[in-house]
Amino acid sequence: MAAETASERRKYPRIPTDQVISFAEIDRRDRLAVGKNFSIGGIRFKTVGCEVNLGDVLRVTFNVADRTVVATGNVVWATEIDPISLEVGLEFIEIDPLALELLEDVIQDESEV
Repeated sequence: MAAETASERRKYPRIPTDQVISFAEIDRRDRLAVGKNFSIGGIRFKTVGCEVNLGDVLRVTFNVADRTVVATGNVVWATEIDPISLEVGLEFIEIDPLALELLEDVIQDESEV
């Protein structure tokens, strides 16, 4: 049996991005990061000089098409890239239904290309 690739194991299709996003713990000041990819289930981003821990609940703001999306999510993984950089996987736990619909539309459009 052939080995599964990461994309075959994923729950949702991912859309690559390199946009600047903002994130923060709830009721804290926003910090900047660079988005890596997003799906209807969450977002992966890279941050520099910030401490992010497994289980943290974060608010994240990013753009999809010409709309701003704000979601709340749970940090499900955080990997140290170097002594000051982390890659973070955030699983959405709360997202506006219209924003979710927008994500679904963008992912559907990308998969048809």
